[in-house]
Amino acid sequence: MSKKEKDIKTNAIRMVEAQGIEYSLRTYDASEGFVDGVTAAHETGIEEERCFKTLVLVGHSKEHYVCVIPVAEELDLKKVAKHFGEKNIEMIHAREITPTTGYIKGGCSPIGMKKQFKTAIDSTAQLFDTIGVSGGKIGLQMELDPNKLAELVSADFDDLTKE
Repeated sequence: MSKKEKDIKTNAIRMVEAQGIEYSLRTYDASEGFVDGVTAAHETGIEEERCFKTLVLVGHSKEHYVCVIPVAEELDLKKVAKHFGEKNIEMIHAREITPTTGYIKGGCSPIGMKKQFKTAIDSTAQLFDTIGVSGGKIGLQMELDPNKLAELVSADFDDLTKE
């Protein structure tokens, strides 16, 4: 394995491989750092509705949660709070992403975080054979079966976005 190939082994990739889940990787130019999910979708050629972003939230109970939604959509916090049985829920601050997940903003994958948080995936993911999620670093998207992803991170599917 070349140094370049070794460098691309993120926690997300290691976990998917350990479970024998089929996946493919797509890279995009991240030399400028963080790009939004819509840009990442365009850069990798994954359609916006098949490219998902990973959002980390904290509930009234101080529990952390993960939501995986299409990159062009907006999270509906009321739906999410209801889904997780929280009185209210909010996004964590950007500065908390790395200490909480082990990933950096823009490279946060639902797979391989420091701790497995309760996770929900937007139900539109089930419309596709594969979806794209962060591969665990900026500039890296991983495509895999949404049902295999849900199994891997013990997620369920629900309507999580604003109408």
